[in-house]
Amino acid sequence: MTSTLLADAGPLVAILNRSDAAHADCVRVLRRTTSALSTTWPVVTEATYLLGFSFDAQDGVLEMIERAELHVLSLEAGDVPAIRVLMRKYRDLPMELADASLVHVAAREGIDRIFTLDRRDFSVYRLRRGKRFTIVP
Repeated sequence: MTSTLLADAGPLVAILNRSDAAHADCVRVLRRTTSALSTTWPVVTEATYLLGFSFDAQDGVLEMIERAELHVLSLEAGDVPAIRVLMRKYRDLPMELADASLVHVAAREGIDRIFTLDRRDFSVYRLRRGKRFTIVP
């Protein structure tokens, strides 16, 4: 698998919100990782929505992208059928679009590490051949 670390919305919010209970842990992971930090546009949308209480925090997500500290992996119309299959498969959780986009690009790109605070769902999601994510932190 590649040395990419996929980022979910929770850690992005925690990194940019000093009052978040997971702030210190997520900042520590960010400082220590040597992996490329990547995500998807649905995750960026979710994170900026959750950071709606602060323009500066929302802007911080975009600044991470602009500075190439956070790479946004592409999603095209051709990715939609696979994302729909995932959302249908995990609808009992339910799986939201942001999570489905991460699971899909992980399978597509051969990435097995996820930076998330959502251990419950990401411990259930499976990659190809039933492989589990390595969850960070």
